[in-house]
Amino acid sequence: MAIVAPSLLAADFVRLAEDIARVEAAGADWLHLDIMDGHFVPNITIGPDQVKNLRGCIDLPFDTHLMISRPLQYIPRYAQAGADIITFHEEVQDDAWDCIRLIRQYGKKPGMVISPDTPVEVLAPYLDDLYMVLVMSVYPGFGGQKYI
Repeated sequence: MAIVAPSLLAADFVRLAEDIARVEAAGADWLHLDIMDGHFVPNITIGPDQVKNLRGCIDLPFDTHLMISRPLQYIPRYAQAGADIITFHEEVQDDAWDCIRLIRQYGKKPGMVISPDTPVEVLAPYLDDLYMVLVMSVYPGFGGQKYI
């Protein structure tokens, strides 16, 4: 089954409400939120307060992709802000099992992400405990890149 999850990063932030309404009307299944901290990747995007504001006006499930060095610090805030699925990178500093447990503790669906150069085999120990896996087709940090 295919899931269509347009990224908020591709939206025109001046016309954010219009762009989101367009993806909802077009039949998107989820809204993908790229969360960047300026440490794990060299870019910064939206925080939990913006996610909470979006949650108040959008019914689509939020696929919340944490591109942050220390996801354990932020999982509670994004969970409480309205994330439905919370994915984190295998390459982060925090323990993957701790991240998975914490996401589940908040009643959310855990997922793991790997960057293009990371071997898929690193995911094997976690597969039975994940809702989803995201294999990046670009290096994390900037939207609009060409696929590798």
